[in-house]
Amino acid sequence: MTRRVLGLVLPLAVFWLLLSGHYTVLLLGFGVLSVLMVVVIMRRMDVVDGTRFRVRLPLRAPLYAGWLAWQIVVSSAVVLRQVWTPRLSPRPAVCRTPVNGLSEVGTVAYANSITLTPGTLSMQVDEAGIEVHALRRADLDALQSGGMLDHVRDLGPR
Repeated sequence: MTRRVLGLVLPLAVFWLLLSGHYTVLLLGFGVLSVLMVVVIMRRMDVVDGTRFRVRLPLRAPLYAGWLAWQIVVSSAVVLRQVWTPRLSPRPAVCRTPVNGLSEVGTVAYANSITLTPGTLSMQVDEAGIEVHALRRADLDALQSGGMLDHVRDLGPR
C-alpha cells in the first residue's frame, strides 16, 4: 500500500511543481495540501467502489495528440472566421454520432476530442452514440464521415 501511495504522490507532486513554477513557502504548502487531498480522495474512491483503472497510453498516442492539436488549430481558424465575418451567420445543429466498436475509454476519448475541437460540443454520451452540438452543419457532417472516430479507434489495442 505504501508503494501505491508513493507511486501516486511523487508524480502528482512533480506535476504540481512543474505547473506551478512558484516555490514560496505558502504555495509549496498549498501544493502539499492539494496532493494529499487528491491521494485521500483516490484512496476513498478505491474503498467505495473497489474498481481500479490503469491508464496505458499506446505508442500511437503522441501521433493522435499531434493530429488532434492540428484539428484544434484548423477548427479555431474556422470559428474565428465565423465570428469575425458579419455576413456569415452560424447555423447550429445537433446530431448523434455513432461510437461503433469503441470501448468505454475510447468513447470518453472520442467525446473529449469532439469537445476540445472548437465549434463542437459533446452533450450526451450513451451506448447509442454521442449527441453533438455544432456551430456549423459541416462540422457534424465531418464527424458523421468517421474521420475522428477512425483516429480514436486506431488508439486501441491491435
